[in-house]
Amino acid sequence: MTDTYDVIVIGGGPAGYPAAIRAGQNGLTVACIDEWKNLDGSHAFGGTCLNAGCIPSKALLESSELLYRAREEFAVHGIKLAGIEFDVAQMQKRKAGIVKASTQGILALFKAAKVVGLPGHGRLLPGREVEYTDTAGKKAVLKAKHVVLASGSVPTPLRNAALNGREIIDSWGALELGSVPKRLGVIGAGVIGLELGSVWRRLGSEVVMLEALDSFLPMADQQVSKEALRAFKKQGIDIRLGAKVSGAVAKDGAVEVSYADAKGTQTLTVDRLVVAIGRRPQTLGLLADGTGVALDARGFIQVDQECRTGVENVWAVGDCVRGPMLAHKGKEEGVMVADLIAGHHGEVNYKTVPSVIYTAPEIAWVGETEEQVKAGGRPYKTGVFPFLASGRARAMEATQGFVKLIAAIDDDEILGVHIIGPLAGELIAEAVLAMEYSASSEDLQRTIHAHPTLSEALHEAALAADKKAIDFPNR
Repeated sequence: MTDTYDVIVIGGGPAGYPAAIRAGQNGLTVACIDEWKNLDGSHAFGGTCLNAGCIPSKALLESSELLYRAREEFAVHGIKLAGIEFDVAQMQKRKAGIVKASTQGILALFKAAKVVGLPGHGRLLPGREVEYTDTAGKKAVLKAKHVVLASGSVPTPLRNAALNGREIIDSWGALELGSVPKRLGVIGAGVIGLELGSVWRRLGSEVVMLEALDSFLPMADQQVSKEALRAFKKQGIDIRLGAKVSGAVAKDGAVEVSYADAKGTQTLTVDRLVVAIGRRPQTLGLLADGTGVALDARGFIQVDQECRTGVENVWAVGDCVRGPMLAHKGKEEGVMVADLIAGHHGEVNYKTVPSVIYTAPEIAWVGETEEQVKAGGRPYKTGVFPFLASGRARAMEATQGFVKLIAAIDDDEILGVHIIGPLAGELIAEAVLAMEYSASSEDLQRTIHAHPTLSEALHEAALAADKKAIDFPNR
């Protein structure tokens, strides 16, 4: 370790480590400081996403969905199974192996890009100096021409339901459960809560979700939200909207939750309670006095479109700045900043950042919802194509959901695409690419899609916007 670098990145999550790697690829000297600690006290790069979020949750979602399909669907295919059993310990072992391989892969990438990885805490000092505290508590002051702040986010606590690490847990705790709770309560029916609830419902938990808002998935297109709510309720997930939690008390291995809804004061008893009400930026201990870096009222680091903080050569990316808290958004910001530092072109198109919920059915969208377009006053048209009319979806026994495309009437520009159904997270990539090039619905109509594929649903939705769908009646 030297004491002077071209770039120091504080944070080694999905925004920070790509920034460090790209800066190294650009020929700059780079250090990446990261303080993540696993439950056993060991350090690993990758932040929440790789260690306790995106990657482990997808591993458990995959395992639990395979179990669900084996029990509920395989017989339709003529595959008869008896006495199906599952092993939570093996599922967790598999998940841990995937996480370890992912985080260790970052070290190999650092080595290839000549990035110095520094486990420990980084704090920005005035004058682009960084106080580095290693895992043994030893402090050093490092200097940099550029500093990139990528400190990420942490779960938002709920004062009325304080975590105890046993009965009342956060999203990380929900990913580490060693057995299936008979009754699982989840506070928050957002992306994180839905994915976690889906995992344990498939494994046998009675899942009750308490959502303070009166609407379900308000950030998604409401036609999609209504379809999703029907799907999750059909799966046996009890989603209670307008349920404002007033308290949670752990006693005798269970949790009694108090909440109020339209019917008045209610109580719910569960074996485990997951608090998943969202995340907030992690800036505690990040900024010394006098750095000049400003935070907004919600604690986010203030930046411009190019992620400049306003302090010379100090940048910030990822969950600690404005915009959706998504790993891929943070990654692109990190790459953009590293390229701008090197004097190259860099840009993030915030209008084409996709969102995905990895439940079954999957939910994905990009661009504006119909409600947003309507509120903006621009004349528009919509095209909807159900997976029930897709030959490939029928062959997959995955006919629930639809693709919805929204386009402007004046110039036919695609304004938003919303999908609920099989592999929605993969299908949305075509819509993102189309919107990146400002494509029209006609462009998609004239693009040949292989048959039979799920992607034809996007093609047909584009045709339906002009009442030209071939495989579904036009209305």
